[in-house]
Amino acid sequence: MASAWRKLKKSLIPKISTHRDDDRRRSSSSSSSSANGIVSSPSPSSVSRSSSRLSYSFSFRSSKKTCAICLGSLKKGEGQAIFTAECSHHFHFNCIATNVQHGNRICPICRSEWKDIPFQAPGSANDFRHNNSTILGFRHNWHPPSLPVLETDQFSLEEPLSATHVAPAPSTRSQPITIKALPEFPAVLASDAVSKFPVLVGVSAPPFHVDVRHFNRAPIDLVAVLDVSGSMAGKLSLLKRAVCFIIQNLGPLDRVSIVTFSSSARRIFPLRRMRGSGQDDAISAVNALSSGGGTNIAEGLKKGVRVLEERREQNPIASIMLLSDGHDTLNDDTRSLYRNVQNLTLNPNYSLQYLYLLPASICSRNTASGNEARRLSIPVHTFGFGSEHDSNAMHAISDLSGGTYSFIETVDNLQDAFARCIGGLLSVVAQDVRLTIQSLSRGVQIGSIHSGRYKNEIFNLGQKATIDVGSLYADEEKEFLVYVSIPASSRGEGEAKLDHMSLLEVLCSNKDSTSSEIVESRRERVVIRRPKVLSPTDKMVCLEVDRQKNRLAVADAIATAQRMAELGILDHAQAVLSEQKTTLLSSVSAQAGDDLCKWLEKELTETAQRMATLQLYEQSGRAYVLSGLSSHSWQRATTRGHSTTILPGEGASGINSYETPSMISMVSKSQCLNGGPSQQPQMVTKSCSLTPRHK
Repeated sequence: MASAWRKLKKSLIPKISTHRDDDRRRSSSSSSSSANGIVSSPSPSSVSRSSSRLSYSFSFRSSKKTCAICLGSLKKGEGQAIFTAECSHHFHFNCIATNVQHGNRICPICRSEWKDIPFQAPGSANDFRHNNSTILGFRHNWHPPSLPVLETDQFSLEEPLSATHVAPAPSTRSQPITIKALPEFPAVLASDAVSKFPVLVGVSAPPFHVDVRHFNRAPIDLVAVLDVSGSMAGKLSLLKRAVCFIIQNLGPLDRVSIVTFSSSARRIFPLRRMRGSGQDDAISAVNALSSGGGTNIAEGLKKGVRVLEERREQNPIASIMLLSDGHDTLNDDTRSLYRNVQNLTLNPNYSLQYLYLLPASICSRNTASGNEARRLSIPVHTFGFGSEHDSNAMHAISDLSGGTYSFIETVDNLQDAFARCIGGLLSVVAQDVRLTIQSLSRGVQIGSIHSGRYKNEIFNLGQKATIDVGSLYADEEKEFLVYVSIPASSRGEGEAKLDHMSLLEVLCSNKDSTSSEIVESRRERVVIRRPKVLSPTDKMVCLEVDRQKNRLAVADAIATAQRMAELGILDHAQAVLSEQKTTLLSSVSAQAGDDLCKWLEKELTETAQRMATLQLYEQSGRAYVLSGLSSHSWQRATTRGHSTTILPGEGASGINSYETPSMISMVSKSQCLNGGPSQQPQMVTKSCSLTPRHK
């Protein structure tokens, strides 16, 4: 028995010892695992500690396999140097060296600040592309880093602005804006009281004398938000060419970022200056675009706005260019808009839910604080591509943000449309332009101001008013009608003895776009005569005032016709357009052969043709009209329809009343590259002249 017991004990001792060793190893492993974020017991304290480390453990492990910047493999032996940071995260050496060159010392994964950073030997981008490069002893064939760039919590890959800024040349610094202020008639009978007397108030920006790419102008931060959904497959090559045209015509101080969207959105190129390698890398990113998936316009805009909102440094000008050829398929509210509200002009409140998806920088009502929205307002210039795009949404986005909406009917005109827009953006000469209008005589009150989408305010019981114009392109003009009430002349007034009355004084202030100086223009006064009897000269109508009344009347008639077309009442829409055309042709300025009136006549004709049938209106009429209303509202050129020049035809062929020389020059450059017509469109000439008033 004893012998049997000794044999059993001898056989059990090794197993007991083994189990004890296993327990000790598990205990040690448990404490080690706890340090690495792996839960080994249900203890609350250990659970909280381990769960807080779990995500770091996983990201650490994944960072060993994938470069967080280009998302490429980090396997050894693939011909690329690998950099290990002091935080133990791994990256391709070239990717992180480029990141550090842009001034970023923050780890894209854990956000820790590095003390030791990689150094990349100097050399041109072209040398890297065509030759083997040696970087800190590692020799390999260099390839452009794969895009997109990883988007961290902050868009920290932005390239800093230039450390040195060249002051504007004396000949181009702080050029004043020219003011015009013209009454409809030079005189009003002393015994008459007029309740609505129109006065034209306008501003003209100083010109550019050289190519905008080399002119000492304000640099721009531009974000291109591009639709790369499946429907863009057959148009992608032309889109690439058009975006590359923009990149090639920007200056070394301008910065560009590229955001693409399909079912989701991503920034494929960070905000970088368009010089040397930055320009080359931007073109490479564009040429690598591919199409597929749905259409998420709202998400693309959010991403584009985020690029500008999270800038550490800002260029004076910032804008977004948005292009899409379809409806937002990921946000169904655009469909309800299309069925129920149809368009902005039909319902000025435009309370569809889709717009509430947009960032506050675009749609200011989407923030609880109005001050926050005013701090950064980003104009979005939208481009609707083809007959299937959502013209309602594209027009609403541009209208709410202060941008313009262009309708590109044929794919061949895409680059020219981009060229027209960029020609304006690269010629901003004045910002924060404000007109201040003051009454000068007792009883003269400002009653109303017709300023389109530009904000105006009347206060002090009609004694003072302001119009906020914002930015002005070189050579750009804005004109507004101010209606004032004029009392009957009193013999007791000093001015009445001289048969004169001062109505208004107009002052313009602005910030110079290059020097940031506040500039005030020379004040202009509006003075009329108050005779007892009107002479033939006193009855002469100012043509500039008359044609501005015509422009506003035509825009109102087109908006009214469009509301009727949305309701399917096309015969009433045609009647409104026909009646306005008759009124226009009988006006004083049209009878005098005014070019703007010829252009307005052709616009009415083209609009009526696109409202001939409901099918034609749905196909192109709606987009054409909304683009025209956008142009009139902001007095800024847009592309409409199938032609680069608006409303071609006999007489006023090629006239675009809001085009500036910089726009024309850029469009001509685009057409020369495309092998198309390089003839520059005719601009409307404006002169002040008087014509007898009709009784």
